[in-house]
Amino acid sequence: MTAVPAIPVPAPVSFPEFAGPPVWPASAVARPGGDVALAGVPLAGLAERYGTPVHVLDEEGVRAGARAWRRALPDADVVYAAEAFLCRAVVDWTADEGLGLAVRSADELELAASRGFPADRMVLHGTAKSPRDLRTALRLGVGRIVIDSPCEIARLASQVPGPEPQQVLIRVRPGDGAEWEFGLAAAGGEAEDAAARVLGQPRLELVGLHCDPGSGAASPSPSPSPEAYARAVRRLVALLARIRERCGVPLPELVLGGGFVPGRAPGTYARRIQGELLRACAESDLPVPRITVEPGRSLIAPAGVALHRVLAIGRTPGGRTLVAVDGGRDDGPGPAPSVRMIGRLSSAPMRTATVVGRLGGPGDVLAHGVELPEDVRPGDLLALPGSGAHGAPGAGRPAAGRPPVVAVRDGRSRLLVRRETYEDLRARDTGL
Repeated sequence: MTAVPAIPVPAPVSFPEFAGPPVWPASAVARPGGDVALAGVPLAGLAERYGTPVHVLDEEGVRAGARAWRRALPDADVVYAAEAFLCRAVVDWTADEGLGLAVRSADELELAASRGFPADRMVLHGTAKSPRDLRTALRLGVGRIVIDSPCEIARLASQVPGPEPQQVLIRVRPGDGAEWEFGLAAAGGEAEDAAARVLGQPRLELVGLHCDPGSGAASPSPSPSPEAYARAVRRLVALLARIRERCGVPLPELVLGGGFVPGRAPGTYARRIQGELLRACAESDLPVPRITVEPGRSLIAPAGVALHRVLAIGRTPGGRTLVAVDGGRDDGPGPAPSVRMIGRLSSAPMRTATVVGRLGGPGDVLAHGVELPEDVRPGDLLALPGSGAHGAPGAGRPAAGRPPVVAVRDGRSRLLVRRETYEDLRARDTGL
């Protein structure tokens, strides 16, 4: 790792936003002069070294989150949901901490395999898996493939080379309300019919059910409470009982997906999940299945901070202050919960502002209604916590290179993903 020189200061200084709910990574420390250090590395120094915008990940924060989940559910499997963010270093951290890896494409499978990640600890998801996705999964020997629709059953079975069957899970929609259209409904017999069909395929081995309480389109909140997972457990155990009654098979696994609230202790979920599982299985006279959880955003987002330079200040006709920065909404997971100006001290009063990206459009908002000094100006450096999870740019994104990702640990930094350049963009354009 490349060392970034620390700013000599006598001692850390306490600031209110570093107390209370964990909006910032646990290693964040406010420093005299208006800077913030993450894992002992000053953020202003990282902005100078790597440029802006840049995403900074606290490696130990990610690892500590993984260990917290394993402690909370010592008898369960913890699988990292790679859709939150994946690169080679994150694959390595996931392997080191003993987690599995849930991926959604052949490319993610190949990336994990290139780092020597154990194939039997991988799970392939995807509402509509391509032929290449399935071929790659079967060639590598992934541990589980999640079946999302009835048409996948015969398609997958026909491709399994044998002699050993491919282990699969059936994705279930456990609720009664409007949800994502893929997955098999627990009500009305659809999931039971699918289970019977899978059990009739000699090249497939049905090992359990999968649901994702955090992915319902009609969820009351994008991050369900622990009670939502308890309700899912009750409904899934009832479905397990019906499958056993119809097919004579007690399925040994239950996967509860992701969608966990970033910053909420894993134990708050674990207690509700385990307690409800034991009660429901006792009532149904079922053997207790092994639980799997798939945290993604809740692991990676709290460990990240995005750094942006201010480019312009504007006002709306309604009097709102707009602060435009050198990044864009597609560079991050969503509006940041907090924004802090770093790199200089200001005695100006605080003012409510909206931080927007430079790429334009009403959706290019990085933070709503945050407090910034009244004298914020072009060239100032803003830090947006909670940005560890971020996806690829959308198809409608203007041609602007994606920002780099930098990891910090023990006072040092290293580049994980370099900045996308014009040469990268040009190389993909055939010119035809």
